[in-house]
Amino acid sequence: QVQLVESGGGLVQAGGSLRLSCAASGRTFSRYTMGWFRQAPGKEREFVVAISRSGGSTDYSDSVKGRFTISRDNAKNTVYLQMNSLKPEDTAVYYCAAQNSDYVQWNNAYRGQGTQVTVSS
Repeated sequence: QVQLVESGGGLVQAGGSLRLSCAASGRTFSRYTMGWFRQAPGKEREFVVAISRSGGSTDYSDSVKGRFTISRDNAKNTVYLQMNSLKPEDTAVYYCAAQNSDYVQWNNAYRGQGTQVTVSS
């Protein structure tokens, strides 16, 4: 069982930056592939980015590639999402997810409660 708590969301102007954090409970954090998903109002949930257990491999959606950076600190049981050059279309609830696998899929992952990110134009 893994419990995930996201933080760092908020309101920012277009072009600004935010850093999300996701703190995980337990002693086996390094066994989990970690990821971020988001859901905007009236839209389907979408995959944003994932990072491998060691942090050596990442996978970004095309919509955030070059603007967002995921990282993890296994000693602190935390994964981060640095979001730069934010756009209004990035507005969404962002969810952290963890899966004991080589990948992370929403339906099979432990998920956090989400943190709201709002980007004003």
